[in-house]
Amino acid sequence: MERTKRVLVVEDDAHIAELLRLHLAEEGFAVEHAADGDAGMRLLQMGQWDLLVLDLMLPGIDGLEICKRARTMAHYVPIIIISARSSEVHRILGLELGADDYLAKPFSMLELAARAKALLRRSDALARNARIEAGQLECHGLTLDPLAREARLGGHLLDLTPREFDLLYFFARHPERAFSRLQLLNEVWGYSHDGYEHTVNTHINRLRAKIEANPAAPKRILTVWGRGYKFAANPGGGEP
Repeated sequence: MERTKRVLVVEDDAHIAELLRLHLAEEGFAVEHAADGDAGMRLLQMGQWDLLVLDLMLPGIDGLEICKRARTMAHYVPIIIISARSSEVHRILGLELGADDYLAKPFSMLELAARAKALLRRSDALARNARIEAGQLECHGLTLDPLAREARLGGHLLDLTPREFDLLYFFARHPERAFSRLQLLNEVWGYSHDGYEHTVNTHINRLRAKIEANPAAPKRILTVWGRGYKFAANPGGGEP
């Protein structure tokens, strides 16, 4: 029997928090609520959560800082940001700090529940795939371990965020195949909404800084002009 999924809601508006608790509980989730950022951070550090629903504007530690700290933890928790800050800048910043989805207030509780279930299905599928593909993937000095979620280059451990690892692992599994930014959003982030493509660019740039000898002239993650990006099976050349 599948265990009940645990959701942590960090929201200072008591009315919204109660609505979230009721709707998510109706969907079969076990929900716990924190009313400020400090309490939310403590609970996040204490438990093995399956999902974090996070407001940005909180008393104490704000939501962006919680998101940033969450992505330094060993256990990857999918994050949905909910916020009255609906500007594109805040949306992109939240995603670049590691959030998996972003809903602007006011939002539909049914939509939030649907997105939560979709994120958890994707998270479970990734975990199953990692178990199935338990063997390490090696390519010209780069070694990826999907179970340990570790990447090494020339034997040296790379300091990758969980999303950077997911992106690099996806690329390495599909060498020489070009992907558009929207395709990468759909495959790696789990959504394909217009306006989020800049977060792909940011992650590509960060990966290049960590795996390329010269990020300005990359040999592993290449730009395919007019199409997107690809991972070079034989990193012997530069940008086309």
